[in-house]
Amino acid sequence: MISLLLFGLFLVLLLSSVPIAISLGLAATGALFYSGKVSSSFIAQGLVTSIDSFPLMAVPFFILAGDLMGHGGLSKRLLNVGNVFFGRFTGGLAIIAVVTCMFFAAISGSGPATVAAIGTILLPAMARDGYPKGFSIGLVASAGCMGIIIPPSIPMVIYATSSNVSISAMFLAGVIPGLLIGISLMLVAYYKSKKNNYRGSPRKYSAQEILATINDAKWALLVPVIILGGIYGGIFTPTEAAAVGVIYGFIVGTFVYKELKFKDLYKIIAGSALTSASVMIIVGTATIFGRVLAIERIPVMIAEYIVQLTSSPALILLLINILLLFVGMFMETLAAIIILTPILLPVVVAVGVDPVHFGIVIIVNLAIGLVTPPVGVNLFVGARVGGSTLEAVSKGSMPFLIAMFVILLLVTYVPSLSLFLPQLMGL
Repeated sequence: MISLLLFGLFLVLLLSSVPIAISLGLAATGALFYSGKVSSSFIAQGLVTSIDSFPLMAVPFFILAGDLMGHGGLSKRLLNVGNVFFGRFTGGLAIIAVVTCMFFAAISGSGPATVAAIGTILLPAMARDGYPKGFSIGLVASAGCMGIIIPPSIPMVIYATSSNVSISAMFLAGVIPGLLIGISLMLVAYYKSKKNNYRGSPRKYSAQEILATINDAKWALLVPVIILGGIYGGIFTPTEAAAVGVIYGFIVGTFVYKELKFKDLYKIIAGSALTSASVMIIVGTATIFGRVLAIERIPVMIAEYIVQLTSSPALILLLINILLLFVGMFMETLAAIIILTPILLPVVVAVGVDPVHFGIVIIVNLAIGLVTPPVGVNLFVGARVGGSTLEAVSKGSMPFLIAMFVILLLVTYVPSLSLFLPQLMGL
């Protein structure tokens, strides 16, 4: 009865357009009061202790770093580098969109932030070159998914803290899957562009112009090297790396590129603070929701039920993929990770699946959820930035979704794609 109340109330609130953090909190509170198993102070304590974590401090720092770098001209210079190398090819701007999203993913750690930063600059240029809005916005929205797969990644931090695995191992595990998704999106973009005759720019850049563009963008290109190199070189922790990213983004944007003005800092910091606060509220309420699940032994019952259905690791992973894809259509990424990790992780570990590998499977599934209706956040951001409808963007993203499904299957059933780099580094 308590389980029915918990999930029933949550679904009713969610379908009533109540924000997911509030839905999770109210559902958990209602179930706890009905059960009478714990005192009301349990909720307040849970909200505080769930975010009282040093690794979680990386989240607001990565959010602020991404905002500072986006406003400071780094994303624009990444686009310029992509243009000199890929602009002349068929579908040049489409390929540039993917490449730039891959680089910006290694700056922001967020899917929607990647779509907003790259889409604002690139979508008008694609429209001028004759790319249909649905295609171009669908591509940028899909490529933005790499923001939570290519390290650093905010959802990876959340998964690592939920499952007690190394954040550094998770970051390394996301590199190859992220690159594979990027390559697959570029191949689809090239095919569609060739089929529909989306030609590249006729301009050819001289060696001097290419070197000048790379030199201008060197501070932006150094960001992944500094952040990830510092983590794996043992210079600083992921949380410290996020703080270094904030300082670096501020210095480069303000004093090197001089596009980040002091008068803009309040607006940027306030926006980042609001985003961080919404993330932390989701983390807190989702943790309470997960603790109610644990009290009611729901994870144990689900695990026993799945194991009774089949003992095949391949089939279990297939069933979990289907579940995650469905959940990703309706639930916010961070909440899904916090709620589902304690439910599903014991099941897959029992059949020999590595927790780091499974973390990448979860995150790739939920990354796809960012571009699947009805609650695909990247679709909403892309539609708003590009001035199109959700229907047109959803249709335009379909070929790229198919490519991501193929990579998801590869990542699921070829564990070495995720585990090669962490094992190479001894993590």
